[in-house]
Amino acid sequence: MLIFVDRKAPGLALRRLKVFGKVVLFHTENIVYEAISGHPDIFMTEFSDYVVTAPNLPEKYKNLLKESGVSFKEGHLALTGKYPGTARNNAVVTPRYFIHNLSLSDPVLRNGAAQKTGIHVAQGYTRCNLIALGNNRMITSDRGIYKTLAALKTDVLYVNPEGILLPGFANGFIGGTCGWFQNKIFFLGNLKYLSGGEAVKRFIEDSGYEIVELYNGPLFDGGGIFFL
Repeated sequence: MLIFVDRKAPGLALRRLKVFGKVVLFHTENIVYEAISGHPDIFMTEFSDYVVTAPNLPEKYKNLLKESGVSFKEGHLALTGKYPGTARNNAVVTPRYFIHNLSLSDPVLRNGAAQKTGIHVAQGYTRCNLIALGNNRMITSDRGIYKTLAALKTDVLYVNPEGILLPGFANGFIGGTCGWFQNKIFFLGNLKYLSGGEAVKRFIEDSGYEIVELYNGPLFDGGGIFFL
């Protein structure tokens, strides 16, 4: 299994991830701005049985996906240096929903999600701000996403993102701090350092997931952890 994670993530977290698969220390240059240059969720979107990559994902990573037997499709829209050109792939796909600022989504994402219910949100960095659990239970650090999902009667929890680390910015976002594999959710940090962390922990455990906190420190937004 490949585990894509920002190479700038805390060292202890990276070392602990090695127990679960081959860790790919993700990094790019001169494609998007530096703070998100190592964020997998900027360059890839997870579907149930394949991923969609930005067409300008560096070739070494495409080759690694091929060599490892990971099924993927290339998007049509190259990422650019500034928002919204950085948000083409930052969508959330669930068995039922496709959640994104639909005006920004790469056409390959829209085609792949054609049989799902599209939910439009204003926040282009949707995956950065949203954890989608089973049974349409979700956690978000964006109030606009929260209002949209709550209006649709999904079971959604809002969490204040203050205290989440993202170098170069006042804070990061909850979706960027974690990734999920089978029944486990892995966090780059410890929820005890987050205001509302106990509520997040209860919500996740009540959804049937085990929490793995990869180091004892504040949550780090590394653009998610992708288990492929």
